Amino acid sequence: MRVTGGSLRGRRLATFRGVAIRPTSDMVREAIFDLLGEDLSGKRVLDLFAGTGSLGIEALSRGALEVWFIDHALKAVELIHKNLKLCGLEEAGFVLKKNLSRGIFRTPPALVKPFDLVFLDPPYGEGFIVPLLEELDQGGMLGSASSVVAQSERKGDLPEVVGNLIAAKVRIYGATRISVFKNEENS
Repeated sequence: MRVTGGSLRGRRLATFRGVAIRPTSDMVREAIFDLLGEDLSGKRVLDLFAGTGSLGIEALSRGALEVWFIDHALKAVELIHKNLKLCGLEEAGFVLKKNLSRGIFRTPPALVKPFDLVFLDPPYGEGFIVPLLEELDQGGMLGSASSVVAQSERKGDLPEVVGNLIAAKVRIYGATRISVFKNEENS
């Protein structure tokens, strides 16, 4: 697995062995960032169900100011730390071990400040996406022009509207559906 764009383009990332995790493929990551645009300069990013950290690291490579990575698995947390170190991004990446099935726990205080971009890549078929979209929308975690990128299984439908979040773009890549929600609050 490699970083697909930005200043770290081509850098190899460490991955898991086995099938306990489903890292976002290089092709899907590249497609996500094509949808978002290459330049993420100055953006605050939240990577939920971060796994290997590849989406957040990709965002840092493309200019994001900081990324908060959250995953519940100790192996994932350790791997994210390892990948941040491999890329020299320890100062811009913050890793939390949290069980997101209970929602987003907004401590430390940095999680209360609005994010510009959120990646949401939960295990498929577990029903996490809509409740977390609702929490992001209602919890003051998004700025007025924020985007949320949700990955789900190809055949799983998501609502077009969740509170102030509107599905602006939906694309299918292999077995993965990418839904880009835009925060329409104050628009």
